[in-house]
Amino acid sequence: MSSEPSLPVTCFGNASLGISERSPTMWNDGESEGLQTLGIVVVVCSSLKLLHYLGLIDLSDDASMYAHYLFNAFDTAQTGSVKFEDFVMALSILLRGTVHEKLRWTFNLYDINKDGYINKEEMMDIVKAIYDMMGKYTYPVLKEDTPRQHVDIFFQKMDKNKDGVVTLDEFMESCQEDDNIMRSLQLFENVM
Repeated sequence: MSSEPSLPVTCFGNASLGISERSPTMWNDGESEGLQTLGIVVVVCSSLKLLHYLGLIDLSDDASMYAHYLFNAFDTAQTGSVKFEDFVMALSILLRGTVHEKLRWTFNLYDINKDGYINKEEMMDIVKAIYDMMGKYTYPVLKEDTPRQHVDIFFQKMDKNKDGVVTLDEFMESCQEDDNIMRSLQLFENVM
């Protein structure tokens, strides 16, 4: 557990992220990029709150599991807290990183137990968390077996050697072969 004080940052309804205060030297190198990234976080959180207020998405308890997985991806040291510097660094990767950096970060999100592989159970947990958060607001309404179908498709595409797990190399190769995934990685590149 980190000895630095922790600040709660709430962006997902009741799910909060414990983010440690920044060190006094954090902004020395790349101050502008850090502040731009922080500005993007504020815009994204505000947008999510507005969509929730308008009734277009539900960010209450249904988002808590997905927020938990996101927190774990930001908590690279697995200490139960996220230093502000690590939080901004991860956002910088997601917003401005190379394709390889973004894919590595995404793989880490899906690799829940951090063993270096994504298994079907981990992927099912992530997909269910996404559907719990967004599923009831889709049209047409999702069938109960839709998450399992998406996990099966994921493994057919990504598990190149059919051993039941997806490695980082398999994940990166498969993602780079998929035009839709590559376009989605560029989504925030021109935000600021």
